[in-house]
Amino acid sequence: MRFLHTSDWHIGKTLYGQRRYDEFAAFLDWLVQIVERERIDALLVPGDIFDTTTPSNRSMSLYYSFLSRISSSSCRHVVITAGNHDSPTFLDAPKELLRSMAIHVVGSVPPTISDEVIILNDLQGEPEAIICAVPYLRDRDLRQVETGESAEDKDAKLIRGIQEHYRMVAEAAAEARTRTGEVPVVAMGHLFTAGGRSVTGDGVRELYVGSLAHVGRDLFSEIFDYTALGHLHVPQRVGGEETIRYSGSPIPMGFGEAGTVKEVLIIAFDGHTPQVDRLEVPVFQSLERISGTIEEIIGRITALKSAGSSAYLEIIYSGESIASELQQHIQEAAEGSDLKVLRIQNQRIVDRIIDPGDEALTLDDINPLDLFTKCMDAHQITQEERPALITAYRQVLRELEEHDVRAE
Repeated sequence: MRFLHTSDWHIGKTLYGQRRYDEFAAFLDWLVQIVERERIDALLVPGDIFDTTTPSNRSMSLYYSFLSRISSSSCRHVVITAGNHDSPTFLDAPKELLRSMAIHVVGSVPPTISDEVIILNDLQGEPEAIICAVPYLRDRDLRQVETGESAEDKDAKLIRGIQEHYRMVAEAAAEARTRTGEVPVVAMGHLFTAGGRSVTGDGVRELYVGSLAHVGRDLFSEIFDYTALGHLHVPQRVGGEETIRYSGSPIPMGFGEAGTVKEVLIIAFDGHTPQVDRLEVPVFQSLERISGTIEEIIGRITALKSAGSSAYLEIIYSGESIASELQQHIQEAAEGSDLKVLRIQNQRIVDRIIDPGDEALTLDDINPLDLFTKCMDAHQITQEERPALITAYRQVLRELEEHDVRAE
């Protein structure tokens, strides 16, 4: 049996205001072709299908059009779980209809753990694989809030909740295997594992407040023959294990990923032994970060222009002078080309971020935690007081992000 593991599509994500629907459409077209060419039997997508919990109509059109095409392909099964960017109830809403097309969706944690264990049948109706489809586990899925809990208590309860959930799923899979025979067991999850790598600007969020909630390789039971993970955008193994992997995002989510190789993973089973192969995803839209003095920046833009490039550009000026006419110089250099400058950052200005009169700084230049830090600076919060405030602030951010606005 042949599986394809991909995740973190983030359909609908923009990049400094630039819509990227053409890139998402090109990737999904390519994925349909790969499924056919590689004779894939089951497609696994562990989370972050969309970039927000309220995807646009065009994002939904791309998603459902893809599912329609994939259901008519040689692929017999599709299993999709929710990520932290997805609305669980939105993904779950059409699940009964999609199940008739052999597309299994687990958006929310179901009432019964066994509902996360999906048995896939072959063309003769015989079991051929067991899928442990674990969605992103939200705080409310894992613990009961108690009065007077410290941040450490909350972290400890979260990690115990994650461990207990995966333990029960593994037990349910073992019980299912007693009925199906010795078929492969594949787990899916959307979480941040200890030692996981991310890059600046890729949009990967800390899922829980404390570092305790970074789970390790021992979370995943030995009964799992392969574990398909989502959340981290850099393709990687967990603990060096060949069979516990992040596929990474299929397109760069930010300029920090410019030039990185994207991939999907093909897993071929011979009995319980998986053979994992990487397949490089084409570059559908090139991104380039250019940093340096005005002369270095203009020189690189000129070279790209001469090469006929249509890259999206992020410009970071790091020269010594203020360079007040930086934007004009860059626009003149790119004029007459297909290059598109999406962001210009004057590092000299960013270095003076604490100056409240500096109007050239935008919110794109700092993240919410940076902004909160500046707020504490402005109010002269002591270093002793800051850890508790930062913990509380991050908890509020997480609760806002996890609120499923489509639930009602």
